[in-house]
Amino acid sequence: MPYGLPIPRGEVATTPEEARDIAARYGAMVVVKSQVLVGGRGKAGGVKLANTPDEAFEKAQAILGMTIKGLTVETVLVTEAVDIASEYYLGVTHDRDRRQVVLIASAAGGVDIEQVAAETPEKIVKIWADPVRRLEEYEIRKALFKGGFDPAIVGKCAWILQRLHQAFFDYDCSLVEINPMVVTTDGKVSCVDAKMNFDSNALYRHPKLKGFNESDAEDPLELEANKRKIAYVRLTDGYVGVIGNGAGLVMGTMDEVKRAGGKPANFLDVGGGASADEVFSSVDLVLMDPNVKGVLINIFGGITRCPEVAGGVIQAFQKLNVKVPVVLRLSGTEEEQGRKMIDEAGTSLITAATLPEGAAKIVELCG
Repeated sequence: MPYGLPIPRGEVATTPEEARDIAARYGAMVVVKSQVLVGGRGKAGGVKLANTPDEAFEKAQAILGMTIKGLTVETVLVTEAVDIASEYYLGVTHDRDRRQVVLIASAAGGVDIEQVAAETPEKIVKIWADPVRRLEEYEIRKALFKGGFDPAIVGKCAWILQRLHQAFFDYDCSLVEINPMVVTTDGKVSCVDAKMNFDSNALYRHPKLKGFNESDAEDPLELEANKRKIAYVRLTDGYVGVIGNGAGLVMGTMDEVKRAGGKPANFLDVGGGASADEVFSSVDLVLMDPNVKGVLINIFGGITRCPEVAGGVIQAFQKLNVKVPVVLRLSGTEEEQGRKMIDEAGTSLITAATLPEGAAKIVELCG
């Protein structure tokens, strides 16, 4: 469904030559933007202005092939530059505390919107929406006026927010944002950068979205996890691999690692009733991350049987070249049998009786 939002002209380039050709066709200053699925591209040097086609060639040459938060830039978006007078943030997401959809707007838009929210929350306008119906434009305008928005821009912001709200529901999104939406020096509005996150559980309802998937742009370990049907999320700057069974237990384990002074490298949930092979595959996956200096495995055996977990971990030590310390906290169904298997295997696996003990041990060993 078309939403009619104003955007600058832009085309994708995979080579510096293509970037130069696009800039030449536009005949004006352009912006060369790295196309990777992470934020902070501008601060990382992945967004550059070019005054001429030859400059566009040079900027694209500098950006293509660079690494931003572990992802290699293979394409750039070349767009017309706009003369910015002011910047705004507009977005729609879920407020999980209120269990409602919330529309968010700020006249302090730009790359540091997170800092604005943390330091000057009064500059953020939030409009909570009824889950059954879409907000009318006048309702959004009213909230923006109360939030101190410039009356000259309230109408345009409300119009765009209303369409973002519609798109959010049309495509089962978890986030739709424009940052920044700008007002140019001649008074025009342009959405110069945008982001959409989709609920993966609802993608079967939107077959057209599959055509936009670019697996090369995704984290390679997360792609591998998807192939193995493992619930895994890689984190930046972490070094303690985390494996557990149950999302809540894994998140609690990550918190305990942080409390012990470490940084989790990932979230990995082997799920309930995991087999030895599934545990082995999970350990193998975590060890593929070169940033991992140690692994903490926290298992509470309810549906999951401790001997199965022990078998998978032992298998990992037997088949893989495990060069980092691994700490296992094992508790629950057939715990004694699992511990006996570990003792008899004679591996370098380290056991812990409690989660705090395990977290403290792995952080110490990684240090």
